Parts: sequence; C-alpha cells; structure tokens
Amino acid sequence: MQNLHFRAGARPALSRAFLITLLSSVSLSSAALAQSAAQDNRSREVGPVIVSPPAPRQAPAVSPGTQKQRAARRAAGRNRGAPAVAVPAAQAPSGPVQTPLNTAAVTDVGSRLGITAREMPATVEVISQRTMQDLGIRTTTDVAKAAVGVTGGDAPGAPAIFSMRGFSGDQISTLYNGIPIGPSTMTGRPMDVAGLQQVEIIKGPDSLVAGLGATGGAINYVNKAPHTGPIVNDAFTSYDSFNGYRAGYGSGGSTLINGLDYRFDISHFNNKGFIDDTYSKLSNVSGQLNYRVNENLRIWGATEYRQDNDRFYWGTPLVPANAPGIVPTYGVVSGLWSNYYLGGGTPVPVTIDARTLTTNYNVLDNHSGANELWLRSGFQWDITNNISLKSQVYGYDAHRHWFNNEISSFDQTVGNFAGAQSIYRERLALDHAQRLYGNITDLTVNSNVGGMDNRFVATVAASSNQFNVSQDTLFFNDYVDLLNPDRGLYGPRSDEKIYTHLDTASLSFEDRLKLTSTFALIGGIRFENIELSRTRFDENGLLKASYPFSKTFNPVTGRIGYTWDIAPGVMLYSQYATAADPTVANIFILRPTTPLLLTTSRTYETGVKLLSADKRAEATFSAFDIERKNVYVPESGILFNVAGKMASKGVEIAAAVNPVAGLKLWGNVAFVQSRFIDFTYVDGNGDFQSYSGKTPPNVPNFIANAGASYRFDTKLPVEIGGLVRHVGDRFNFQDNLVTMDAYTIFDAFAFVDIPKAYFPGVDQTRISFRVRNLTNKLYAAWGDPGYTDQIILGAPRSYEVAASFKW
Repeated sequence: MQNLHFRAGARPALSRAFLITLLSSVSLSSAALAQSAAQDNRSREVGPVIVSPPAPRQAPAVSPGTQKQRAARRAAGRNRGAPAVAVPAAQAPSGPVQTPLNTAAVTDVGSRLGITAREMPATVEVISQRTMQDLGIRTTTDVAKAAVGVTGGDAPGAPAIFSMRGFSGDQISTLYNGIPIGPSTMTGRPMDVAGLQQVEIIKGPDSLVAGLGATGGAINYVNKAPHTGPIVNDAFTSYDSFNGYRAGYGSGGSTLINGLDYRFDISHFNNKGFIDDTYSKLSNVSGQLNYRVNENLRIWGATEYRQDNDRFYWGTPLVPANAPGIVPTYGVVSGLWSNYYLGGGTPVPVTIDARTLTTNYNVLDNHSGANELWLRSGFQWDITNNISLKSQVYGYDAHRHWFNNEISSFDQTVGNFAGAQSIYRERLALDHAQRLYGNITDLTVNSNVGGMDNRFVATVAASSNQFNVSQDTLFFNDYVDLLNPDRGLYGPRSDEKIYTHLDTASLSFEDRLKLTSTFALIGGIRFENIELSRTRFDENGLLKASYPFSKTFNPVTGRIGYTWDIAPGVMLYSQYATAADPTVANIFILRPTTPLLLTTSRTYETGVKLLSADKRAEATFSAFDIERKNVYVPESGILFNVAGKMASKGVEIAAAVNPVAGLKLWGNVAFVQSRFIDFTYVDGNGDFQSYSGKTPPNVPNFIANAGASYRFDTKLPVEIGGLVRHVGDRFNFQDNLVTMDAYTIFDAFAFVDIPKAYFPGVDQTRISFRVRNLTNKLYAAWGDPGYTDQIILGAPRSYEVAASFKW
C-alpha cells in the first residue's frame, strides 16, 4: 500500500493523540495485569445480581453542481465519533433461538448496554446471515430488501448508500463492527455479505452510539466471530444468468490449544452488470482469534482485507419524451425535465429511451476500485461479578480510486452530430488515501439502586482520521451519439491535492434502571470534541486562498426512553433522541470563509413490540417524528444551499409468523412523509427559488415487502417461496419535477436439502434455484442529486443456481 501524506500546515492535535496513546496503553497493560487481579477477585464474593446479563450472540460487535462541487462530494471524509466496543464472544455457532423478526439478538448499533433488539426503546432490526441466505442477499446494498422501510442504491460515486425514515446518503451512518470510518458517500464500497454474521439497523437519530451524522439511522456490519466447540466448515458457490459467479469458504471452532478459538473466511464475487461492459469484482479475506486466559479474561485479535475492482454503471440519460426519434418507455420516470447540467431550458415531458437500456457511455479505459485493511484487537475483563471492562484498539487503511466519465447528459441542440441526438460527457478522476486509528473502552457496572436493578456503562473513545485526496481539475468533456457512442479514452488529467484531518474524542454514559420487573428507564448522554483541519493545493502545488483552515465542534447528544411490558409478550416503548452533524460530510462543498453551522436533529418515537408465547409469531409497530435543522443540500449551478429544516414523520409495521411446521409468512409496510421546510435561496442566475414543502431525493412515501415459503418434509426436503417488494414514487432532485415511478418486483426461489447419506462427510448440502425480478420489470432504482440528468436502472430478470455445504 502506498504511504499516506499527512496534512501540511495543520495544527497537531496533541491532546487527541495523547488520549489515543493513553487508551491504547490501558488496553495492553490491563490485559497483562488482568490474570492476577482476576485470581484475587475470586476470593471476593459478591451477592447475586438480578439484572439480566447480555444475551448470547453469534457475532458480537467487537448536482450536478459546479465541477468543484461534484468532485468535493467525495473529496474527503470524517470520523463520526466513538462507536460501541465490539468484544467477540466464544459461543456455539447456533447462537440464540431466532424469533420470526429476530428481536432476541443482542446488538451494538443501538446501545452499549448489551440488551436485545426487543429491549431497546427504539426500532432495531437484526438481519442474520441465515436470513440473508434465504432471501438471496449477496451485497450490502441488497440488505435493504430485508429491512422495513429501507431502500438502497449503488450510485457509482457513492455505492452502497441507503434511504430510510425520510433521510438518505450521509444522513445514514455506516459502521463496521461498531466503528464509523466517515461519510458513506465518500467511504462506501460495494461489499459481499458472505463474511458477515449479521447486519444491524437502528432507525432514527443514534449519535449516542453511532456518532456524527446518524439522523436517519445507522447500519452496522458485523463480521463472523469464533465460537467455542467443534470445528465447523462451510462453503458455497453460485452462478447467474449475467455470467456472474460467487464462491466462498469459512471455518471456525476451537483449536488444539486450550482456550483458543478461531474464525476464517474467504470469498470472491464476480458481479457482472446488465449494462454493457460493467462489473464489480469483490474479494474478501478475514480472520479472528479469541483466547480465554482464564474464566475472567478474554483477549482477541482480528484482521480483514477487502478489495473491489469495478467498471461502474454511471446511469442512463433522461431524454425528452417528445423529441424526434425518441422511443419512450413507460412506468420508469415521469414528470417534466430540462437539462440541469447544461443550463436548463423549457421543461418537457421526460422518459428513458428504450434503445439505451444497456448502453454504456463510460470511457473504454475506465476503472474504479479500493483496497481496505482492518486490524483490531482487544480484551474483556470481568473484574468482579458486577463490573467488567472491555476495550479495543483498531486501525483502518484504505485506498480508493475513480477514473471515469461521470456525466452523461442529453443535449439535442449541441454537439458534433448534426441533426442527431447527442450526449454531453464529462470526466473525473479521484484518488483517496485514508488512515484511521483509535481506541474504545467501556466500563460496565451492574448494581441494585434502592431495590431496583441497574446497569450502567461509561465509554471513552478517541480516534484520528487522516483523509488525503488527489483529484483531476480539468474535467475533460466531449459529445457522443445517444445510440452508438464512440466511448474513447479518458484524456488529459491534472490533479490538485487536498489534505483533511479529524481528531475525535468522546465520553458517554448510558444507564438502564428497572423501576419494576416490567418497566425500565433507558437513557444516555454523549459529549464529543471534534477537531477538523484542511489544507488544499492547486495543480501547480500552490496553496489555495483561505487555506489552511480549522474548526472545532463540541456536540452533546443523547437518548431518553422507556420500555413497559404491559403483558406477557406485549411491550410498549417510547423515546426522545438527538443527533448532531457539523456538516463535515458536506464541508468540502463550502468555501473556508463560509460559516460552519452545526446541524442538529431530534426524534420522537413510540411503538409496541409483540411476541407470542410459543415464539412462532412476532410483530412490531412504530410511529416517529424527526426534525433536522440547518441542512446542507447539493444544488445545481451553485456550491451549496442550506435548507432551514427537514421534517419527516411516519409509521412502520412488521409481522412474521410460522403458523404450522414448514410454513413461514412475513411482511412489512412503511409510510413516510418527508419535507423541506423554509428552503429558499437565490440561484446562480439571480432568480429566487423555493423548495419548501418539497420531498428530498430518493425518499418513497410508501414501501411494502411480503414473502412466504413452505418446506416439504420429504426424503429430499424441498422449500419453495416467493417475495414481493413495492417501492413508491421518488424524486431524483429537490425540485420534484422528475419522478422515479413506483415499482413492484417479484422473486421466487426453491431449495433442495440433500441428506448426509448422499454425500458422506458433508453434514448439510443445499442446492438453490432463484429468479430475481420474475416479471422483468423495468424500473428506476436510484437517483443521484449530483448527477441529475441520469438515473440508475434496476436489474432485469435474472436466474441463479447455487450450492452450499457444511461439515
């Protein structure tokens, strides 16, 4: 890996570096002293604690605008603060019994208290590896299909981003084993889910745990972890009708060394696209060792390497439906459109030309990709029966690159093709070099306060995030034909250099007090210090005006809520929570002289969680109201805009039942109303504009999912099933002129489980057949407000055959 060039002229954050060093030292020294201390503790008998311990789990968390704006959207990153400490446990691979909605799983995305998703006064979803396999989820973007009210998109400049509860992109915080690495639109990469144990999602503001930016919620990817017990191996392979293939192997269990458990996973996915000459090649290798020093002390170390090599699909151009020669499509986009990127014009009816559904407008020598390396290590020390200390240190190194034609904008009047429809194209090349390291330490105390069970967690965390960017400043452009583009080569390049640094330190407290056996108060508060500095040099190496600059933010966020078990299997809850975002994700759109406002958000949420006595039926209901102030929005023709507020409210309902042996039924719906409030400005032409009352991009007002499967218990057990997903109308830009039409897609699948008698030595064998988009629906999957003249189409019908083995 290439070396990182640290920022020039930036003030050293000595206090942050000292704190990180101190915490790292605590991790190492505490582990070394733990064994003798634990032996002494065994002589100190403490009365039994009634507070329920954490439930076991399988894998604990250890505008188009101006050219400068478009480049800046991915020009630097930030750390969102201190996540929950993830301490791998050693458990059997089966883990806790999975209820129909999997609310018995312990998560780290919503709380450090070690409580289950059901016990949280918030909406928390846990999508297990088993669920991902059953639903045919192969990448992190596909995870949206398994969640309530969530959509996902692979915008090529910002792959694997999500929308939920009226917010999208950087307003959804992404964590890796509880660690944030920066805004998703700049750090997100396509990723195979084969090495994940589960994906955890919390809805609504979650800065208490996830740190900065978690207004719409947070998504946490949790790697598979070692278990104690016999070694279990698994392998899989698949092939689809796009000529894509996928394969992987995993192994874990106890070694010959007493107390030492391991986990190893490796996978590769050659994900071929339906657009000409597009693909993503995803490779992943991960491993972890857990060592039980004694009954009170566990230490662990983990590493992971991910690589993706891509030729991305950058979108299909919007075209005027009434232009001569255009072959319109129906049910994909609708409304009025004028060319945003080239200066607009009279709005006309919009469509996608039916002859361009697989056309690639990218240059022939395009490439994108990333190399990412994680190193993590930590310990958990049960100091007494009531007190435990856990800590982890981590390091993350990433190198990302883009080298593409990014803009493909229809222009009927300009170009080199007299009388023909033309596509204006514009290039951008960009390289990231990121290095993040930090420490997170938790102290947990179980106690009895006035006869009431209590659990308290204090967390101190610090991180240092260096983010270097080299980006092309020429934005070479040309024109090609709409139907037969001469793709050509990238052309000349001249780079500027941008160096950004974030030092983050936080202190947080969380507590759960059970006032009665059925009623609990849960709350927490987080104090954070964020120091940002940035330096920028032009293509000649000269320092740009107003640089370097720096800014310090000190947000305070938290949560207060309750859970009330009013009857067996019936729990009511409510919460008030806040989040903060000093707009670091968007700060690179702003000039250094622009005031840097603190963006804040809050939510009110209430709901009910139901679970039948036999645990065969489960349902949840939630209602929410979220408000976010001082919202920075990418805009056409100017550097940025500030909307006074974004407000979102809605309800989510989910249910699943296994009524009889072999039959599974599930479904969910989400209704959302999301609006800009007080969003007025003067555009680049000096004209007054207002988006007040408009809906943010990529926010559907209605999403529904349903599915069913039945298992025939025959000599060769067979399970058949189907899924349906409906996503409502969405807009691709703040003006709400172009609508990405609602769509409904169907999937079907069949599994055949082959007994061990047929394959001696293999305990479980499954052959799977799957059809995605059964009706071959043509639809718009995502729209990027920074690339407003093009939209991302959803994949057409495809077929897949797969095999998996366990022994």
